[in-house]
Amino acid sequence: MDKTPFEIASEAAAKIAELSGIEKHDIALVLGSGWGGAADLIGETVSEIPAADIPGFFAPAVAGHGASIRSIRTASGKYALVLGSRTHFYEGRGVRAVAHGMRVAAAAGCKTVVLTNGCGGLQAHWAPGTPVLIRDHINLTAASPLEGATFIDLTDLYSQRLRDLAHEVDESLPEGVYVQFRGPHYETPAEVQMAKVIGGDLVGMSTTLEAIAAREAGMEILGISLVTNAAAGISPTPLSHEEVIAAGQAAGPRISALLAEIISRL
Repeated sequence: MDKTPFEIASEAAAKIAELSGIEKHDIALVLGSGWGGAADLIGETVSEIPAADIPGFFAPAVAGHGASIRSIRTASGKYALVLGSRTHFYEGRGVRAVAHGMRVAAAAGCKTVVLTNGCGGLQAHWAPGTPVLIRDHINLTAASPLEGATFIDLTDLYSQRLRDLAHEVDESLPEGVYVQFRGPHYETPAEVQMAKVIGGDLVGMSTTLEAIAAREAGMEILGISLVTNAAAGISPTPLSHEEVIAAGQAAGPRISALLAEIISRL
C-alpha cells in the first residue's frame, strides 16, 4: 500500500531531525526569487542538508532558487527551517510534491510559515523591488493539495495578526491579492487584465497551493511577494527570467533585512 503524503512528510521530518540534531523547529521559511539573502540575517545556521537527501524533496529546477534545507537558530532561541528546494506546479511532479514542504514543516513542529515569492505587479505605482504583503489569493491552477472530502476554511488564510506585525516593522508595506497561474510561460496581457478585473494585484507561479496545504496542516501563514517586474501588458518591454533574477538581486539586501526583522518578532 502506498504511503500517504503525511506519512512521507513524517519520515522527512524525522530525517531532518536526525541529520540536523534539532528535535523541533518553530518557524518555516520558503524563500523565493530575491529573498534568499534573508537566511543569513535571521541567525546562526546550525545545519545545512542537501534537499535531495530528504525524502520527497528534489534539487531545484529553477535558477536562483536554493538547493538545501537549513536550520537556523534565531536570537530568541527559536529554530527556523528554511526550505530551499521549492517544487513548482509547472515542474509536473504533481500537487503532492508542491505541498510536501508544508507538510514536512508542520511535522517538524513549525507553527508559523513565511511564504515568499518574486512576481509580476499589476499596479503601475509598484516599481520593481517593492515588497507586498499578501492579504488573499486567487488560485487559477485548477488544482488543490487537499485530497478527498477535506473541507478547509480559507477565509483568513493569510494571517491578519502576522500582517499587523509586519506593519509594525514597516508601516508603508502595501497589501495585495496574489494570483497564481500554472506557468511556466508568463501570462499574456489579456490574462493579466483578467487577473486585474477579478481582483488581483500580483501574478506568479507559486505560493497558493503551499498556503492551502499549510492551513490544512494547522500553520499560521505570512505571505510576502517581491514585485520583480511589471506584468505583461503593464510593462512596455518583454518579460524575461533574467529580469526577475536581476530585480531580486538588486532588492535583495533591503528586503532581506526587512524579512529578518519581521522574523525576529515571530
